[in-house]
Amino acid sequence: MIFKGIRLSDISKTSITLILLGFIVIGVSFNFFFELGEDVLEDEKFAIDSATTDFINSISYPWLIKAMGWITEAGSVMFLTVASIILAVYLFFFSSFSRWVTVFFAINMGGISALTKLLKISYARKRPSVLEQYDGTGFSFPSGHTTGSIVFYGFIIYLVTVSHLDKRLKWTLNIFIALFASCIGISRLFLGVHFITDVMAGISFGLSWLLICIMALEITLWNQRRRQAKS
Repeated sequence: MIFKGIRLSDISKTSITLILLGFIVIGVSFNFFFELGEDVLEDEKFAIDSATTDFINSISYPWLIKAMGWITEAGSVMFLTVASIILAVYLFFFSSFSRWVTVFFAINMGGISALTKLLKISYARKRPSVLEQYDGTGFSFPSGHTTGSIVFYGFIIYLVTVSHLDKRLKWTLNIFIALFASCIGISRLFLGVHFITDVMAGISFGLSWLLICIMALEITLWNQRRRQAKS
């Protein structure tokens, strides 16, 4: 069966296995935070959270908080949803990338959304502050803005890396994108709606899922190129 250049037979067993094992690998990544997660469930207080909060409070100024409020919007559910749809449409209809890139981008974004919600419910950690203005509602661990930003902007970094752009331009763009994504996680701390341990967990979880999706995509593309070479 062929749909817009996609052969279902191009999905290798290895690729399917990687996607399925992705959930297991993500679970393993959470073991890195096993002690942290256990303490979160027991509503323990963390020295690093208190120290970070004190430091941020010492350098917080009205203009800085306002700037962080704008930055944090780039990691909101609404922004990432709209941006993901626009990027998916571009990748599928207008770019030279394989249609599989769009498919795995959708898996990347859809998967992180569902899994983050599941983890938040599982840990049920209360936020340091509840601020609806900055999407500071619901549970806190891990930071949804952080996980969403890592996988969305991380996938863009992947696209830039495999593109035909000049090498120096690639480095410049990717460094800027990486720093911007990092600022989104930091903004959650300045706005007081997350602990630093929430952001740390979001980075770990987001990176794990992103790398799994990219690995599965690369294997699928490799199999597709191999089939085309034989035909």
